[in-house]
This record gives sequence, structure tokens and C-alpha cells, in this order.
Amino acid sequence: MKLTAEKDIAAKIAAAKAQLVMVETRPSAAAALGAAALAATAAVLMAGVVIVGPGVQFNDPSTLTR
Repeated sequence: MKLTAEKDIAAKIAAAKAQLVMVETRPSAAAALGAAALAATAAVLMAGVVIVGPGVQFNDPSTLTR
């Protein structure tokens, strides 16, 4: 009887170990391109903020006199 219980426990341990095995996924080229595009967009936006800066004012051309 004890032998059967030990086999059941061993089977449950083996099943639990099988569920813990992680499957490695290959990196996706589309994900890399998406990350690069996001980084490039962020760089362009940050450069625009540096160039335009907080002290820049855009005057309304209709209020300007000649």
C-alpha cells in the first residue's frame, strides 16, 4: 500500500515539474522594429521640445502692424 502512495506522489511531482518548464520564445523581428520606431519617434519629439522650448512665443499674424 505504501508503495502505491509513493508512486502517486512521484507522479504528481513529475507532473508539477513538467508544468514548471518554461518554453523559450524566439524574439520577433516585428517587435524589434516596433521598439526601434517607438525610440525614434520619442527622440524626434524630445528634440522638438528642446528646439521649441518653453520661452518660444508664436505671435498671431493678424495682429501685427506694418
